Amino acid sequence: MVDHHVIDTRDAYLAATAAISAGTGPIGIDAERASGFTYSQRAYLIQMYRRGAGTFLFDPPAIGDFSELNAAIAGDEWIFHAASQDLACLREVGLDPHIIFDTELAARLLGLPRVGLGTVVEELLGIHLAKEHSAANWSTRPLPESWLVYGALDVELLPDLRDRMVEMLATDEKTQIAAQEFQATLDHEPKPVSAEPWRRLSGVHSIRSQRNLAVARSLWLARDDLARHLDVSPGRLVPDASLVAAARVLPASRQALAELREFSGRASRSELDRWWTAIQDGIRATDLPSLRGTGDALPPPRAWSDRNPEADLRYKAARLALGQISEAFAIPIENLVTPDFVRRIAWTPPEPIDVESVSEALVALGARDWQIELTAQQITDAFVEANQTIAVSVEVDS
Repeated sequence: MVDHHVIDTRDAYLAATAAISAGTGPIGIDAERASGFTYSQRAYLIQMYRRGAGTFLFDPPAIGDFSELNAAIAGDEWIFHAASQDLACLREVGLDPHIIFDTELAARLLGLPRVGLGTVVEELLGIHLAKEHSAANWSTRPLPESWLVYGALDVELLPDLRDRMVEMLATDEKTQIAAQEFQATLDHEPKPVSAEPWRRLSGVHSIRSQRNLAVARSLWLARDDLARHLDVSPGRLVPDASLVAAARVLPASRQALAELREFSGRASRSELDRWWTAIQDGIRATDLPSLRGTGDALPPPRAWSDRNPEADLRYKAARLALGQISEAFAIPIENLVTPDFVRRIAWTPPEPIDVESVSEALVALGARDWQIELTAQQITDAFVEANQTIAVSVEVDS
């Protein structure tokens, strides 16, 4: 019988640390956040399971620092499902593995049609795993018993799932590919903080005036400040669509803002002074934002045929070649090589275009050895063929 007691005291945490350390084999681990409810991405429940030790449910806000547990098990293999989603919040409390096995990544590399934990468990282990609490507000206290059962099941099946996948990866000769992908997940550096995070505002690209854009920026910053202070997800205060609507209309008065039907949300009226001040600040701003933004983002591929037809031909040829490799190896094309990498070298190809230069470009972008081995030659051939098509077209036109 699983003990669904939440560990929230120092003594209980230290006892659990000793028990987990004494267990055997890899450790199944998961973390639950409150995405969509809170501003922070901290963990509100951490679940661990190890054979010979059992299941442990930790309350991170109550425990705080997990350095003793990390010292005891950091060198052991930790099993995740989609590790990239959990590593940041685990590292925040001092849990930082050296070796991982990612069942979600393994499912992708094995070519499974769907890679959600419930689907993979059912397909490979024949066990139905309900996922009804995946989007719950895990900052809730006390946590309902049904949520704890759900959290425990998320980790108790991971060792068996991992063992089955190890066999399948070996059969498909993908063991080393998986190892490189797991290490890349561990080594992945978080994206640097954007200089203009407000440009993530959904719908902001429809704003065509710098002045209106300045108001959208001001409203986003005001909402972000309040959300951080309250630890509430920004969209739960005022939705993105409401901020964009106000920035488009530029209401002439506080009352006009209050009467704007599209300006909704639970804090749209209670914090009306805050939003009106933000609109005025945006209208008075002298540092008007660029309509195009900053950074090195490429245009969307759908616009390439007009803006850079040569790059468009290279990209389409490369995508076709990569699709054939994807099918042959039963690996999704987005895992075969990061799509952004292909777009970047298609937009600005290396000179001269050969396997060595394409390989170097992929290395510089962060591609793994196995990805380069499988794709560099095919991307090169696709680029050369596209360039020949371009040259023929130029000759005919001239």
